Amino acid sequence: MSLLDALEEQNTRKNAPLAERMRARTLDEFYGQEHLLGKGRLLRRAVEADRLTSSIFYGPPGCGKTTLAHVIASTTRSAFARLNAVTSGVGDVREVLQDARERRRLTGQSTYLLLDECHRWNKAQSDSILPAIEEGLIRFIGSTTENPMISMTPAIVSRCRVFAFEPLKPKDVRDILLRAIADKERGLGELNVHIDEDALNHIVTVAGGDVRSALNAVELAALTTPTTREGIRITLEVAEESIQKPVVRCDDTLYYDMLSAFCKSLRGSDSDAALFWFGRLIYAGADPKLLVRRLIVHASEDVGQAHPIAMLQAAAAMQALEHLGMPEARIPIAQAIIAVCESPKSNSVSAAIDAAMADAETAVGAVPPALRDTHYAGHTRLDNGKGYLYPHDFSGHWVAQQYLPDEYKDRVYYVPSDQGHEAKVKKRKDQT
Repeated sequence: MSLLDALEEQNTRKNAPLAERMRARTLDEFYGQEHLLGKGRLLRRAVEADRLTSSIFYGPPGCGKTTLAHVIASTTRSAFARLNAVTSGVGDVREVLQDARERRRLTGQSTYLLLDECHRWNKAQSDSILPAIEEGLIRFIGSTTENPMISMTPAIVSRCRVFAFEPLKPKDVRDILLRAIADKERGLGELNVHIDEDALNHIVTVAGGDVRSALNAVELAALTTPTTREGIRITLEVAEESIQKPVVRCDDTLYYDMLSAFCKSLRGSDSDAALFWFGRLIYAGADPKLLVRRLIVHASEDVGQAHPIAMLQAAAAMQALEHLGMPEARIPIAQAIIAVCESPKSNSVSAAIDAAMADAETAVGAVPPALRDTHYAGHTRLDNGKGYLYPHDFSGHWVAQQYLPDEYKDRVYYVPSDQGHEAKVKKRKDQT
């Protein structure tokens, strides 16, 4: 490397954002993802042995996907190429593959290819790399914030090992920030930065596991705060100005995951969780009408006859939404959410209709004569209505009578549970 190149690299590194300068260089410097990189874990063993096969790193922003790829690049004995799916095309891939083939032919050295934002590749771009992965010409590492099972072509996913990354824990983010403040080589150590405890806690909390966002906030706070005789002090007020509330990422995968969490919280009788997921979905821009429609369905599917009032509350929430709009309607909607969560649970209604619909799809039985239409003259000549017993003519306004076709006369679809109001229904049915 020439002196000019060395100076250029030094200046580039010096002026790089703090988050870039503080990237882990080794596995020992890497924070978080213990489920993947803890001692003895598969991914750690593969990296340490330089035996990592084609993989996809999937997880939220700022959790270490690209950093781990850099660690692999610095420790592997293989060559390392990097592309970004947003800016690269098939031509760039061919160039990498040509270099990899020549390198393997001359030196026997294998090649890693890191592709950032790999979900952005279309089918043609993905297909261009498949043969190279299959023959082992390259070891592919894709980095993405989108669920690869949904956003990527099945052909490339099937040839890769998928590693799911998680947001960093608050302690990990905190440790990284303190390390960056103290580090004189790559961090802010030369600036003599001091951060108040409440300011540090605020940045860690708002970052929500995204260490890049946290480091950017600390750097902005340090570079915009006047230096005093004691150095640079980052107060809570400065911290609040330096880090904004994160823009909620709500791709299709996260949207449906949160919607699933909302529905399962309703079913699981957890009011706090259901309200939380409702709030997250609304903040992320979800249509409140869709959420209330799901609420109405769950009022029948998971509560049903165990507490019929829950359905009325859910329907009233939809009416409130239509007449009031948001944000006012959030309060009656919350009331209905709590009503569904706190109601006794029974899935007898959904089980009954599912079983009935299954029989209806293949039903061949005729309508029993006693139940047939009698509103027209001459129905008696067809025996329509013959033998019908009018329930209100009997004690208790009920009489034993066959209402199902002969082929289904012993079917039982609705089986009431022993929960809430349905326990009374069960008792009455058991007595008849």
